[in-house]
Amino acid sequence: EEKMLKSALWGAFYSFAILDPAYTMTMPMKQVISGAFDSLSHSMETYMGFPREVNLSDEINEATQRNIIRNIRATLKDPQNIQTRSELIWAAAMAENGILKIGKATDFQCHMLEHQLGAYTDCNHGQGLAVLHPVLYRHMMPEANQQFARLATEVWGIDPAGKGEAELAADFVDALADFIREIGLPTTFAEMNLPADTDYKAIADSTVLTGGCAKKFTREELLEVLLECR
Repeated sequence: EEKMLKSALWGAFYSFAILDPAYTMTMPMKQVISGAFDSLSHSMETYMGFPREVNLSDEINEATQRNIIRNIRATLKDPQNIQTRSELIWAAAMAENGILKIGKATDFQCHMLEHQLGAYTDCNHGQGLAVLHPVLYRHMMPEANQQFARLATEVWGIDPAGKGEAELAADFVDALADFIREIGLPTTFAEMNLPADTDYKAIADSTVLTGGCAKKFTREELLEVLLECR
C-alpha cells in the first residue's frame, strides 16, 4: 500500500478447484456481472496476443467469449437460473486456467492499467475494465484490426458483407461498448465516482507495459487513455 502497487503474488497454487455456482447466488448482482465481465476481459486479453493468425486456442477462446456474453444476458434476465450461473463460472475457469493461453504470448495491457487504477482508487476491478477496454481498444487500432475484425464476426455476429477490415474492427469496439452499457456497467470514471483528484499520471507512470499487446503503448499514451475515460 505504501508503494501504491497492485501486482501478482506468486507461490500459492491450487491442485484442483471445485466450481460451485450456488455460491454466486448470494452475491450482489453488481458483483456477479463485474466478475463475469472480468472473465470476458481475460479472454479478450489472451486473444489479442501473439500469434496474430487464428489458431485452435483462439477458436476455443471465441466460443468462451460467446458463452460469457450469452450467459451474462441470461443471468440478468433470470437471476435465479443456476444453469446460467454454472456456465459463467465454468467460462471464468476457462478464461484463466491456461488452456486459452496454449501457444500464445498474451496481451493484458488493459489489466495492468486497471490494476494500478485499483491501487490508487480501490475501484471495482470489473467496472474499471469495462470503462477502460473500449477506449484502450480504439487506441489499438489499426495495429489490432485483424483480430478485432475477426471478433466482430465470430463473437459478436456482425455481418461482414460489404465491410473492410478497419470498419469491422470499429464495429467490434462499438459492439463491446454497447454491451457494457446494456448490462449496466459504467462507461466513465465519473459513473464510478472516482475521486476528482485521482493522480492519473502516477497511475500511467507505474503501469507495467506488456510485450504481447498488438500496440506498444507508452506511458504517455496510457495517460491519454485514462484521461479520455473520465
